[in-house]
Amino acid sequence: MTRAMGRGLGLAAALSAALAGQGMMRQAAPRERRVATQGTVTIQGASIAYTATAGTLLLRDAQQQPIASVFYTAYTRNGPDAAARPITFVYNGGPGSSSVWLHLGGLGPKRVVVPDAAAPKGAPFTLANNGDSILDATDLVFIDPVGTGFSHPLGKVSGKRFWGVDEDVRAMGATIEAYLTQYRRWNSPKFILGESYGTFRSAALANYLQSQGVQLNGVILLSSVLNFEASSFSPGNDLPYILFLPSYTAIAWYHHKLTPQPAHLRPLLKAVETFAFQTYAPALLEGDRLPAATRSQLAAELARYTGLSASEWERADLRVNAVEFEQRLLASAGRVTGRLDARYTGANVNPLWPARAYPVMQSSILGAFTAGMHQYLTEDLHYNSTRPYLLMNGAVSRAWDWKHRTPFMNFGARPGFTDVVPDLRRAMVTNPHLRLMVNEAYYDLGTPFFATEYTLAQLKLPAALAGHVEIHHYRVGHMLYLNDASRDELHTNLERFIASTLAAQR
Repeated sequence: MTRAMGRGLGLAAALSAALAGQGMMRQAAPRERRVATQGTVTIQGASIAYTATAGTLLLRDAQQQPIASVFYTAYTRNGPDAAARPITFVYNGGPGSSSVWLHLGGLGPKRVVVPDAAAPKGAPFTLANNGDSILDATDLVFIDPVGTGFSHPLGKVSGKRFWGVDEDVRAMGATIEAYLTQYRRWNSPKFILGESYGTFRSAALANYLQSQGVQLNGVILLSSVLNFEASSFSPGNDLPYILFLPSYTAIAWYHHKLTPQPAHLRPLLKAVETFAFQTYAPALLEGDRLPAATRSQLAAELARYTGLSASEWERADLRVNAVEFEQRLLASAGRVTGRLDARYTGANVNPLWPARAYPVMQSSILGAFTAGMHQYLTEDLHYNSTRPYLLMNGAVSRAWDWKHRTPFMNFGARPGFTDVVPDLRRAMVTNPHLRLMVNEAYYDLGTPFFATEYTLAQLKLPAALAGHVEIHHYRVGHMLYLNDASRDELHTNLERFIASTLAAQR
């Protein structure tokens, strides 16, 4: 080979590599994608035709460079005046959860048929018409946050850019704004609906969106957590022991562990709530100063309200956390209750392990939702991807940045437990038309209902806005829609809330 030939081959190789690199760059350039299909769903006896769109939206930085691709599934009812119809943006929590649970659990036009507080069934699982979908009342957009579903960072951008309280709010806000722009829905009545950590997101997101000019009509919360002080069993924090107590009572009542067993739940809960604030809370504040006789009397009352023995309460210094309650309530039968839905029970695989053995309820439904979502994406929505659809992503929650600077924080104040109640207050005060709907479950130890009611009481709204908050209770666990009766009740309540909100704002 001559030197000239060598130089020629070298130049050719360099040119070939450059062209290949350019081709790779062209191939890798991110693009938005959408696949639209047509469907019908029968809701409350009426057939509704809709367009389902599975697609992606690109999030961009200040230099307009794409930094993330966000996957969504939208359902819009067919017909005229699309821009005038309400639209609701829906997401779950985690952090690190896709929107699959609300999507195929209770709000979308199809749902996965799963056992309710029963033993898990095996494949094949069934996708059925969802007669309790709220597509008759509002168009729906299910959003998978970055790191879940098919949503992911682009290029060299790290997931941590999106994995934090404030980072997540900005990303979800940008996603909603991008959807409103692309589909010309800026002037539609707008709602946001979150479950679990999604409610925490919603409180901050409502305030953020309004600062960007996106005025919401309503915020809908399912199984809420708004201030983690109310649910964190940390040393020196007695608040959760007080606020979880009514949930312990409801769960013990469900499993017939109370002696005597009251016939009706609601009057019992009112009595326990009064006891929690007026008797139990002052006693915990006494600490070591509490007289021994009073301690024994309280232990006996706590036993009557929870199904645990008085001696267990005394050994626990009158403080039983949620993990201990899950393990102890059915210990005589070798069973543990679920955390998110304490109606579910499982074998206590390690009675000496002072932690949750496994997620009882989630273990019963995960297979059904995983199979159902993958089948639905390919066979119904005709959306194919080489990426795995991540129902849950533990890497997101492990990397989550919990720092959040709330509105009204005084200069020099030190942040403690993350709290978004001030965000929600600011959103409702600055937009006095905004309505809030709260939906809570009695058998949920992840987001106990009494803790939610306590945090809502700290909203400190002007008297004129007090009627803008409504609370509904359901005799189920965290995922309100897994039970046929409660899913139907939730549908009725959601429809009524949306209709009444729009009527009041005309």
